[in-house]
Amino acid sequence: MSAQRRVIIITGASDGIGAELARQLARSGGSQFALVLAARNREMLEAVAATCQQSGCATLVVKTDVGEQAQCIALIDKTIAQFGRIDVLINNAGKSAQALLSEVKDLGWYEELMRINLWGSVWCTHAALPHIKAARGNIVAVSSLAGLMGVPGRTAYCATKFAMNGFFEALRVEVKEAGVAVTLAYPGVVATQIRYRGYNAAGVAAGSSGLKEDDAMSVEECAGLIIKGMEQRQRDVVMSAKGKLGRWLKLLAPGWVEKMTMAALKQEVRPN
Repeated sequence: MSAQRRVIIITGASDGIGAELARQLARSGGSQFALVLAARNREMLEAVAATCQQSGCATLVVKTDVGEQAQCIALIDKTIAQFGRIDVLINNAGKSAQALLSEVKDLGWYEELMRINLWGSVWCTHAALPHIKAARGNIVAVSSLAGLMGVPGRTAYCATKFAMNGFFEALRVEVKEAGVAVTLAYPGVVATQIRYRGYNAAGVAAGSSGLKEDDAMSVEECAGLIIKGMEQRQRDVVMSAKGKLGRWLKLLAPGWVEKMTMAALKQEVRPN
């Protein structure tokens, strides 16, 4: 089985973008893929796996908290034990946060957010890298537009995503000669629950988005763009016209961009 199927690990696969990535890959590839689905909620993972199996896709569910290095290593070990190879690692697991730094009393959750968003990707990638090199495969990192420009009210989240971008941009150069592609994906506001579950200033679930979501991208479109970028071995996937424009305006007119982001902050529905 392992010799005939591309083995793809997806972290954060129980819901949102990760679950949709699994569903779309299963529908498009069926028996061509073996999907390893990782997240903290086994019951939700099993439901996603059942849907993928209907398309003839092999699956492996591994309950994983990417904020724990040992669990990241165990995810890779279990994948190799089951399928014998790894072709693609999609580092999708992550947590959001929304708070002004001046409102934060205890910075402990800043550190926790870094463990999940940065270190979870680093630990999984480090453990999987020899196998991905052997397959001349792909590494995908799901970042955010908040990793390309500082967003007020997102100091913690931006820090984790900027760090993630730096890590994977450097790694891309290191592994190029080994035939490994590294794709960084930059979603903007996507219609998922990530912001509702993200930290507020007190370090608990915000319970609200904090962003205007009238123009939120559908999770289906977002996942489709990530898969396209992966299959075409693209360097970067910036997912909206606003995101592409903002990236360049930051270089050409940084003061104007800061003024616009601050105006947007003042229009937000602030979490309690």
